[in-house]
Amino acid sequence: MGEKKRKEHSKPAFVFGKKNYRFMFIGLACIALGFILMSGGGSDDPNVFNPEIFSWRRIRLAPTLVLIGFGIQVYAILLNPNKK
Repeated sequence: MGEKKRKEHSKPAFVFGKKNYRFMFIGLACIALGFILMSGGGSDDPNVFNPEIFSWRRIRLAPTLVLIGFGIQVYAILLNPNKK
């Protein structure tokens, strides 16, 4: 009898709240944008050097966006959804 009452009153609880998932998707978008900015700059001919691979966007901006995205992911995991 007691087991049945506990099952009826127990409400399934999610590990993360709505706010956590929102920050997770923002972090994921940041990471994806960083990897998209890193791509490209290659050459079709392996004998031709393309200096575009060393552009500011690929060397500084894209890795910074990826690291910021990972930081947002950590924050989203550690965020307490029940705190008002």
